[in-house]
Amino acid sequence: MTDHDVGRECDQDPGRPAASPGRDGPPHPVRSWGQGRRRLLLGSGMMVFPALTAMAVSGTVSGAAAIAGYAVVVAFCLCYALLALALGRGRPRWIAPLLVAMTALFLAALPFAHEDSFFLATVVVSAVAIRWRGYAARAVAAGTVAALVVPWAVRPWHTGPGGFQALALLFTSLTCGAFAEIAATNSALVAARAEVARLASEAERNRIARDLHDLLGHSLTAITVKSRLAQRMAVKDLDQAVAEMAAVETLSRQTLSDVRAAVTGYREVTLTGELARGRELLRAAGVVADLPTAADAVAPGERELFGWVLREGITNVVRHARAGRCSVLLTATTVEIRDDGTGGRGGGISLDRTAGKGLTGLRERVAAAGGTVEAGPLDPHGWRLLVTVPPGGPDPGRPGTGNEGTR
Repeated sequence: MTDHDVGRECDQDPGRPAASPGRDGPPHPVRSWGQGRRRLLLGSGMMVFPALTAMAVSGTVSGAAAIAGYAVVVAFCLCYALLALALGRGRPRWIAPLLVAMTALFLAALPFAHEDSFFLATVVVSAVAIRWRGYAARAVAAGTVAALVVPWAVRPWHTGPGGFQALALLFTSLTCGAFAEIAATNSALVAARAEVARLASEAERNRIARDLHDLLGHSLTAITVKSRLAQRMAVKDLDQAVAEMAAVETLSRQTLSDVRAAVTGYREVTLTGELARGRELLRAAGVVADLPTAADAVAPGERELFGWVLREGITNVVRHARAGRCSVLLTATTVEIRDDGTGGRGGGISLDRTAGKGLTGLRERVAAAGGTVEAGPLDPHGWRLLVTVPPGGPDPGRPGTGNEGTR
């Protein structure tokens, strides 16, 4: 059982509306890779309980009875593996039948492992606490009481209450239940963050549409009226017609300036803003972010270019690198992005000819600023992107050094 499994099961709560496939999309590859690793570790940890039961079989019975006991434990492990597969791949139809089979195998193990069979019940109750949180309290209470009472009630076992087994069942199940709550909360926070980002983007689009409507509606109407007036005046008073056309030119230039100002929110890139954005993006993708907290070391003339480098580089780390850590180093003339991912050529930060338009535009920006780009693998794994610009900043006379480029 893992946070990925729990989050998925919580998202599939019958009381919640189904997620929109178009909005949510497939899981992110970096996030899925990290969660898959945790799923393997945490899921394997639960196998300690069947192992304890198997050890108890060898100390309780022998011969054919021991073989039968081992067979029951092996069958339980197989059912548990299928249960983990059902949770990981979102197969809810398999879950209830598998839990029923695991419960039956727990009961079948009682004659062979006695009170230690309740280690198998720990796995079953923990799964119930994760999958059906509404029944968790009753399942945990029933399992704990049974672990205490059954070994004491069955006199031929010559044991008292199964205190250790009851404690193991109680605390493991409570931990799994608390883990389910935390995973559900994290899933809700991720969804809320995505919704906030979507609403912010929608609000910005609405602002642009509103401003353009207000600007162009008035200005184009004025230009049309003045153009018609100049056309009529051309046959009567040429000087007046020229004056009207000059006014049209002035109005057109002013309108163009206003439109540029209205859409500047889409074009402006700042280094500090990209540092904050990159930190949030890496955290949401499950990548440890080692980023500077300030951009004071970078000269003002390079901050916009370095902002573009950070945007493209960190985006590629999240999309392709399958990394666990990403670090950024800023100096007055360089920006370096490193990751420890396992992505191969085109999988880490790549600027080859197969790169997308964003990376091609980044390479052009750096070249226009007189800088250089270095990209390549690290030993033993990972990738590095290094952008260096000459001291003193870009040449203002060169094309492409301003804000006119787009991704």
